[in-house]
Amino acid sequence: MDLETYFIGDSCVCWSFGDEISQEISDQVLTVYRLLKSRMKDLNILDLVPAYNTLAVHFDPVIASIDFLVHEITSVIASQLLKPANGRSVAPGSKKIVIPVVYSGEDLERIASHNNLSVEQVISFHVGGRYSVAMVGFQPHFPYLIGLDKRLETPRLDSPRTKISAGSVGIGGAQTGIYPRDSPGGWNLLGITDPNLLEAIEPGDIIEFKEVETL
Repeated sequence: MDLETYFIGDSCVCWSFGDEISQEISDQVLTVYRLLKSRMKDLNILDLVPAYNTLAVHFDPVIASIDFLVHEITSVIASQLLKPANGRSVAPGSKKIVIPVVYSGEDLERIASHNNLSVEQVISFHVGGRYSVAMVGFQPHFPYLIGLDKRLETPRLDSPRTKISAGSVGIGGAQTGIYPRDSPGGWNLLGITDPNLLEAIEPGDIIEFKEVETL
């Protein structure tokens, strides 16, 4: 793996772990993210922003020693990349969150047709997954989840909707996620959940979906 480091402006440095979306790379990013969370104060880090394959570190350029910061973080990353996948630190503080979903989404038939499945199979495969929160973004509390069954991968809509209701659960390509508030969007809609449940979700948490008849 080729580790790349680059600056975003004068107060943020970013590490890239690769150019693909995978569970292995996401695990590496999130492991480093958690290790650095405990050192934010002594490294003068203001914020840590993990994504699928990158970690952005925001700092105060007036206070922080940039050379020291880059050296320390690169050392932490290098030590993790040398470990086998099953030897990395288990994420302290990660949570398992069960999300109840009423599977009544208007794109269920589209997802089923695209993948040569029945609607019942679509729901079963989605509920049967165990998802990790790779990152939170697009909107506050919008979780991007890794772990979607390949049999459910469905392209985004050609024409995004101007309004998707808060709590909508959707599929976009190989990703699944939940809209925390009303917004435009182009993902295929599976169902609806309580958007307030998203406020507790953090990168690295484990998400499971549960089919319910009502919320």
